Amino acid sequence: MRIPAVLRKNATWLIGLAATLAVIVIPLVLLQPRTTQARDNPAASVPTRVPATDHSHLLQGPFASGSEVTAACLQCHESAASDFMKTTHWTWESAPVMADWRGETVTIGKKNQINNFCISAQGNENKCMSCHAGYGWEDDDFDFANPLNVDCLVCHADRSLYAKGDYGYPLAELDLVAAAQSVGLPTRENCGFCHYDGGGGNNVKHGDMDSSLNYPSESLDVHMGRLDLQCIDCHQGPDHAIKGRLLADNLTIPAEEQVQSTDCHAEAPHADQRINQHTSSVACQTCHISAIALRNPTKMTWDWSTSGQDRPEDHLTYLKIKGDFRYETEVTPTYRWFNGSNAYRYILGDTIDPSRHAMINLPDGDITDPNARIYPFKVHVANQPYDTVNNILLAPRTAGEDGYWTTFDWPSGLALGAEDAGIPFSGQYDFAETWMYWPIAHMVQPAEDALQCEGCHGPDGRMDWKALGYNGDPIEWGSRPLKK
Repeated sequence: MRIPAVLRKNATWLIGLAATLAVIVIPLVLLQPRTTQARDNPAASVPTRVPATDHSHLLQGPFASGSEVTAACLQCHESAASDFMKTTHWTWESAPVMADWRGETVTIGKKNQINNFCISAQGNENKCMSCHAGYGWEDDDFDFANPLNVDCLVCHADRSLYAKGDYGYPLAELDLVAAAQSVGLPTRENCGFCHYDGGGGNNVKHGDMDSSLNYPSESLDVHMGRLDLQCIDCHQGPDHAIKGRLLADNLTIPAEEQVQSTDCHAEAPHADQRINQHTSSVACQTCHISAIALRNPTKMTWDWSTSGQDRPEDHLTYLKIKGDFRYETEVTPTYRWFNGSNAYRYILGDTIDPSRHAMINLPDGDITDPNARIYPFKVHVANQPYDTVNNILLAPRTAGEDGYWTTFDWPSGLALGAEDAGIPFSGQYDFAETWMYWPIAHMVQPAEDALQCEGCHGPDGRMDWKALGYNGDPIEWGSRPLKK
């Protein structure tokens, strides 16, 4: 075929024009927002709440104890206590799990482990068990098989009418008839009674759960504020087996026992495909919870070594029974890879290297793990007692009889606590730095307030890409390698 002379004459110019247009048009096409089919319908997964039954004519009393209320409940809800007694809310202990670093099977939970806040429940039952959903856990002789020890009211009674005291017994001044007649579905106030105040006060432990969530604005938490969701709408489960086990008190957590964003949301929920491409490597919480402790401060450090001094006290800076603290608000989370379980959880008797910080727990996952996502955490740093001969962390008796909070004598408090916990104590002690990771899942921001691209990428982004295992910002260096 003969090419027209005019084209032959201007071929070089036409080729240059085509190349120029390609340079301009192709990036515009590639960067054009791509839409996915609108299939994200989270409301369809929210359970329909059945109106609570009025119990005012069903529970007449009188009731002399919490156990008598439970007995009345079981006349209609025959299996409720036995079902509940199979859950970790009752046992405070995980199912047996292999601890590879010890080569043995162990159980882990509040019942038999330590943390880096109040350290241990063992020997301190009078205070710690005020958050147990039972009555009378005073020592190792507590009867976990007795259904009448189950406290139905702490989860179901109106919180303005019910409260627990030492060893989990109802406060003596309560009107148990009024409390019993108020029962209904658990509310945020019911769940928050224990979960807000873990560690000794409002928002001390978690950072993303405090009393501001009882009646939040949508800017504080879009699920609870804008949509008025209750805890039980997400933390569902049959027969009182509530999903959402706490990472801090477990080693491994099966996926089916966790609350996932995809329980309600689609795997690719965004209209913009570029954002959906992030979901294989970035947890939803990372972009949608940009900060925690938005209303009430959360404890970030705790130094037990300074306790016992007669100094001016302030519950946000220093208490004689506990030592020095540092609280913060609007905390930017710490980010690391996380697949839903721990790689390590300190077990009583594990040795530590006192020359470096000891991990109470260590979230599992790395850049090559296809099940891991970049996830937000609060990291709590403490200075707590350890045995300098055996190099193990110690669990002091604090609130118990003759405990440290009574005597302010570390040697006796540590000796009594070691006896309670069944661990050795040489009599020699010092204080070691410990770290504890708390996953962030609440205080979810509305979509319009989520982190934008520059929040993570670019010179001022919050991500430490090299610490996460990248060579640099993945916008420049590419996506992560995965195990095959």
